[in-house]
Amino acid sequence: MQKKRLLLGQPLLDITLKRLCQEIVENLDEHTPTVLLGLQPRGIFLAERLNHFLRTEFDTHLPLGHLDATFYRDDYNRGGNILKPNSNKVDFIIEDKKVVLIDDVIATGRMVRAGIDAMQVFGRPARVELLCLINRKYERDLPIQPDYVGQGVNTLDSQKVLVEWKEQGFAEDTIWIIG
Repeated sequence: MQKKRLLLGQPLLDITLKRLCQEIVENLDEHTPTVLLGLQPRGIFLAERLNHFLRTEFDTHLPLGHLDATFYRDDYNRGGNILKPNSNKVDFIIEDKKVVLIDDVIATGRMVRAGIDAMQVFGRPARVELLCLINRKYERDLPIQPDYVGQGVNTLDSQKVLVEWKEQGFAEDTIWIIG
């Protein structure tokens, strides 16, 4: 049986999310509009929660989209796995805007690279910033670093980070290290 250790739970998770929102607000630029893009599948839960806090706690309304990078992944046709794409929901142009790309966990950086490639379909942003809830240090295959980090953790290759959201049907929001 694999060991499961709680990394973040309530109320610390909400405090972390509100701190991330505060950082986004502090970095808003009146000359460059900002949009939020949650990476499918799990980054959308974080993006929606951040968007909720931005509106309710900070009176900040930013366009929110969901971005699928399935067909841009470098493992799309590897290992016989058939990847099922998610739908994109980007009802705005990102041309000349600052895009905050959001994912729950960053490890190798490959999903972020795929997300940046997928984002180009919707225009060329003025700037891209990366936000992640959990930054798995020492795991990068690509030189990609987040601009906004909820929490950094040192993990082994054999360990996994599991993020559970109420929106997915879990009793409460929790983040676990497994393995």
